Amino acid sequence: MRAAVFHELGGPEVLRIEDVPRPEPGPGEVLVRVKAVALNHLDLWVRRGMPKPTRLPHVGGSDIAGVVEALGPGVEGVEPGTRVVINPSLWCGQCEWCRRGEESLCVEYRILGEHTWGGMAEYVAVPARNLFPIPDSVDFPAAAAAPLVFLTAWRGLTTRARLAAGESVLITGASGGVATAAVQIAKLLGARVYAVTTTENVERVRELGADVVYDRTAVDFSREVWNDTGKRGVDVVFDSVGKAIWEQNLRALARGGRLVTYGATTGPVGETNVPLVFWKQLAILGTTMSNRREFEEVMGLVFSGRLRPVVDVVWPLERAADAHRRLEQGEQFGKVVLTV
Repeated sequence: MRAAVFHELGGPEVLRIEDVPRPEPGPGEVLVRVKAVALNHLDLWVRRGMPKPTRLPHVGGSDIAGVVEALGPGVEGVEPGTRVVINPSLWCGQCEWCRRGEESLCVEYRILGEHTWGGMAEYVAVPARNLFPIPDSVDFPAAAAAPLVFLTAWRGLTTRARLAAGESVLITGASGGVATAAVQIAKLLGARVYAVTTTENVERVRELGADVVYDRTAVDFSREVWNDTGKRGVDVVFDSVGKAIWEQNLRALARGGRLVTYGATTGPVGETNVPLVFWKQLAILGTTMSNRREFEEVMGLVFSGRLRPVVDVVWPLERAADAHRRLEQGEQFGKVVLTV
């Protein structure tokens, strides 16, 4: 089968389209014929070796949509030919966290395309329990653009931040996949949305539903939020930028506010004004991926049309290196998708 493979760590140039053996589904697994796969920043980090892939050569790709091709031993209730999207989370099902229904806290937690070979190939073998059916009204690129970003934003805003109707939220990096999902989810929850992006994306973010959008190249967004909220601040900041704007994020929060972090694209170490945290009684919360229930909840909302995946470009698998470059250079708005 054809796959976008890298045999060494490095830049986009290490990606090659090669023929590799087709996987065979094991017990409890299905073989999926990949129709579309969407990129995430995770793909860039794995290619660079942050963290190092489980093994080389490696095939990335966590967001996958396709058609069930074959069933492994013991699989029931799944029909070949079914159109499916795949939950990218992999969990043991046995540890205390899995028994609580918190699969993303599993002691053996892994992500498809990071710790295992992913979907930048013609076929992928995955656990049957990870399948979610795609309605006929949704095409494969849109379906592939949804899983990781919407499940991350859904858990981050509903379970971790506990964002409620009437509250306010600041979403940074608002042109990215998770952030474009977060803007829509926050509006669905009834929150007032402030967003930060770059000049060329201000109007696009506003069209997604953000109430106030700041151009980070033109203003200090934390100062603007402070002024626009009557020197109150926002109830929640939802951030993946990390180091470069960590202090600004904390300053933008209201008393009792919650900073939810789901990434650190500009660096892992943010400087924290500790007295500000305890005096304003702020909470700093981490979030990663989602549990199975949250995944199914948010995919239901996506496939019912209440939430909309934002697709930037759709290219063939042969342009995998170009897709990595586009994401690495921050040229995208929403998700970069490859068809197979």
